[in-house]
Amino acid sequence: MPAKRGIERLGMRRRDLITVLAGRRGHRLLLAMILVAEFAPHGVAEQVSGVRHVGLLHLPSPQLGWLAAGEFREGMRSLGWIEGSSISIEDRFANGDAARLSANAAEFVAAKVDVIVAIAPLPARAAREATSTIPIVTSAADPRYGLVASLARPGGNVTGVSTMGPDLVAKQLQTLKEAVPGVGKIGVLLRQDSPNHAQLMTELERAAPNLGVSLLPVVVGTDQDLPHLFDEMTAAGADAYFVLSEPRTDSMRSDIAALALRHRLPGAAQQRRYVDPQFVDPGLLLSYGVDLSAMHRRLAFFVDKILKGAKPADLPVEQPTTFELVVNLKTAEALGLTVPRALLARADEVIE
Repeated sequence: MPAKRGIERLGMRRRDLITVLAGRRGHRLLLAMILVAEFAPHGVAEQVSGVRHVGLLHLPSPQLGWLAAGEFREGMRSLGWIEGSSISIEDRFANGDAARLSANAAEFVAAKVDVIVAIAPLPARAAREATSTIPIVTSAADPRYGLVASLARPGGNVTGVSTMGPDLVAKQLQTLKEAVPGVGKIGVLLRQDSPNHAQLMTELERAAPNLGVSLLPVVVGTDQDLPHLFDEMTAAGADAYFVLSEPRTDSMRSDIAALALRHRLPGAAQQRRYVDPQFVDPGLLLSYGVDLSAMHRRLAFFVDKILKGAKPADLPVEQPTTFELVVNLKTAEALGLTVPRALLARADEVIE
C-alpha cells in the first residue's frame, strides 16, 4: 500500500502529518503510522498456519490511537516478530464508544486470537469481560482495578504493566502545588464512567489536606460542556485545574487549555498530550507522568513471552521506571506566573 493511502486510512490531514514529521521522532512515527494502516483491515485476519495472531484493543479513534499502536509494533519488531510473516496484528478502534469496545473484544475472542493487547483500563476491562482464557496483556494491570490478583502473582489470564496511577496521582498534585504555591482550590476534570477515576479521586482527596488545598470534582461529558464547566469552576473559586487522563478527555485537551487561558487558570495533566509528541497544548502549565512510549513498547515483552509458551499468571506485572516532567513557560508567562527554579531544574523538558 502506498504511504499516501495508509495515511488517508488513518484520517490524518496533510498539516497533521507535517507536524508529526517535524517532531524529534517524526520519521519513526510516520513509519509506525503507515504500518498500522497497512495491517488494519476491516475484518479479523484469517488464521494462517505458522502465523501468530494478536488483537490490539483501543478505546479512541485511529487518529488518537495510532501512536500507541505503532510503538507496540516497534517493540514486537525489536524482538524479531515480522508482521505479515511470523505475526499478524489487528487493531480495533472504538472511537470512544464503550459498547463498540465490548463488541471489538468479542470479535477477537470469536476469531481465537492468541493474545489480546488492551491499551488503558476500559479496553482491559472489556477484554477481561469477554474472555477468561485468551491471554490479555495490558497497560492497566493494577490490582486496584480488579484485573490482577497482585503484581507479583497476577493469576488468571491478565498481565502487563501498571501505570501506577493511584500511587502517582498524589505526586502529580504536589507538583502542581509546587509550581503554583498560592493555589487553594483545584478543579479536577474527570469522567464518571472511567473505571479508574474514582480510585484516583480517593487518592487525591487523601493527599489534598497535607498540601493545603481543597478539590472540586468536575465531571467532563462532551466538548460542548467545557465552557459551562469552566464557568462553574471559576464561580466556585477554583484557582487551578488538574486533568485526569482518559482518551476521550485527552482528545479535548486543546479546548481545555484554551478555556483555561481565558479563565486564567493554571493546569496540570497526568502526562504530556500523548497523541501529539510536540506537546502543543497552549494553556497547560505542566504534566508529570509515565513515559507512555516506553510502556507501550514494553507490552511487546509480555506478548513475546506468551507466544513462546509462558502463561500470564506466571508473568509478574511490571511497574514503570521512566517518568517525564514537562513545564510550559509560555503558559506561565501568559498567566503571569514565575515557576520555581527548583522545579525547572527537575524538568525533563521546558517549553519556552
